[in-house]
Amino acid sequence: MSKAREAGIDGDQYVREQSPEGWLWGRPRGEPRATLILAHGAGAPMDSEFMQHMAQNLVACGVALLRFEFAYMAARRQDGKKRPPNPQAQLLEQWREVYHQVRQQVAGPLAIGGKSMGGRMASLLADELNVDALVCLGYPFYAVGKPEKPRVAHLAELKTPTLIIQGERDALGNRQTVQGYALSGAIKLHWLTAGDHDLKPLKSSGFTHSQHLLSAAEAIAAFIGREQDAA
Repeated sequence: MSKAREAGIDGDQYVREQSPEGWLWGRPRGEPRATLILAHGAGAPMDSEFMQHMAQNLVACGVALLRFEFAYMAARRQDGKKRPPNPQAQLLEQWREVYHQVRQQVAGPLAIGGKSMGGRMASLLADELNVDALVCLGYPFYAVGKPEKPRVAHLAELKTPTLIIQGERDALGNRQTVQGYALSGAIKLHWLTAGDHDLKPLKSSGFTHSQHLLSAAEAIAAFIGREQDAA
């Protein structure tokens, strides 16, 4: 297993490892408080700028992080050709495979989640897999411009402790619209001021993107830590 330092994080805090499966591991020095499997969104890979920053922040907060790519994105990495996401059944099956492999490799709390589509796919499996927690970053509550067709039916019945971190002006789920949904009591919503789908705030908000990404990581680490303590 090869190892390389992740830019921007001191080597004493963060070791990046690429596994034989092609996954990216980020591990804090010392015992992690939990492990999180984080899937990418529909249009960007596991090492996009957003995913890199979240990985750095999460590991700095003591969370071991695994990133993987769905088959369609891995194929794009090989030949450079853009493809639409695989059918939902295939995405879910790959999630199952990755989860079961990781569960055999790590001890302690194991959470799943993802950016946008990756988080939505994780949410469809969280109860089935009996994971310790679910984390979604920029959840796609509806397609752009179609708030009248929400994708929330399963979220009303979700039993897994869940943290959804959402920008207030997310085009796939803004605060005003989402607050009208009937969501499970297991779901906690963490709103970021003036944030968009990538959690990037308006300059007029007084916040920076880096601040919001760090706030998101701190919220995730605290949430997973509370679930571990309650177990």
